[in-house]
Amino acid sequence: MIVDNGGYFPINDLHEDDALFLMDAMVMLGTDAVGVGERDLRYGLAFLDVNSHAKKLPTVCANLYDKATGKRVFPPYLIKTIGGVKVGVFGLLTDKGNYGPAADSVKVEDPTPVAEQIVKEIRSKGATVVVLLSQLGKVESEDLVAQVEGIDAVMVGRDTPLLTKGRMIKNTVACYGGEQGQNMGRTILALNPQKGVVSGDNDVFTLGPTIPDKPEVLQVVKAFEEAFNEKMRKVEKEREAASAQASGDDSPDRFLGTALCARCHTEEFEQWKTTSHSLAWQTLVDVKKDATPDCVPCHVVGYEKPGGFRSGTATPDKVNVQCENCHGRGTDHDAFGQHPVTAEACIQCHKGDNDPEFDWNRKMPKIVHSNMSGETIKNKKEGHTDMKNAKSSMLDAH
Repeated sequence: MIVDNGGYFPINDLHEDDALFLMDAMVMLGTDAVGVGERDLRYGLAFLDVNSHAKKLPTVCANLYDKATGKRVFPPYLIKTIGGVKVGVFGLLTDKGNYGPAADSVKVEDPTPVAEQIVKEIRSKGATVVVLLSQLGKVESEDLVAQVEGIDAVMVGRDTPLLTKGRMIKNTVACYGGEQGQNMGRTILALNPQKGVVSGDNDVFTLGPTIPDKPEVLQVVKAFEEAFNEKMRKVEKEREAASAQASGDDSPDRFLGTALCARCHTEEFEQWKTTSHSLAWQTLVDVKKDATPDCVPCHVVGYEKPGGFRSGTATPDKVNVQCENCHGRGTDHDAFGQHPVTAEACIQCHKGDNDPEFDWNRKMPKIVHSNMSGETIKNKKEGHTDMKNAKSSMLDAH
């Protein structure tokens, strides 16, 4: 079975199209069941309800009710026969969440008593395996499966950590797949002759460059991303026209750009051009993400700050990872003295799922101004780039 425990809607209001695309993608990949997270209500109950049904996305949630009708919004569970085994899958949403514009439209019941009732009902209909798609968070998910008997596996969601190896919570196998979409959990359950679960194991895999893309899926992803990127270009132009100089460019504290730094620091500037930081913007252009708000800030200088990057057309001198990304704003030049670069400057972008293996002590020597080897830019030109991870990250886990 392929399942997704929900919470897949984007956190940025500009990315409403992503939600619809991910619904289509999960249907295309044959997803058997999808849960509901509080993020999935960010555009209102009707948006989630109408589009889930229209796209025939198999959505389940046992404790989410329409306040107006008193009825469940989605089926509480589904039962599928997989290889002769009846598997029941149900979903639970936290009753402590922020439901945004849907807050006045929904009622979320206490998940524990609902789980006890649903597990009994699923078992009574002949299911010998029960799976929970949880949007309760790590602690509450673990507490619930420890208290409620009969749940064989739980997919733990809602701001949960990434654990490459799952855990056993009493008799329940727990999967912790993280939040970003580059990871996929594989849960294997061993059954007895009566088709009941006797043991289980879970591993989570990162879908990085070593795992090849499926060409037909990648084609769909790229088509969507190109269309979305073009849409964001139009949004940028409209925003620029509306705000003009309201971005604070007249502020005395502002970003100045690499060209000014190069007037005095010629050798450092020439060395910077041998590093992949000088190609940071081009990596976005190559994959048509140069208008994608989630990606742009780490590939430019001073994103939407006084004197900093506003768009590729309005501020072309502020593209790439420049001097001020590492050494601070140019107008603070005297205040910084020797302008030391610290790990904190790097991990603003080289962190979490953006760069999970980042090691400051190992990477810093590759880009210091005394290193003229050009090794990082060679890697970029040979195609060994972290952008391959990003190009299908929206789709990988769904």
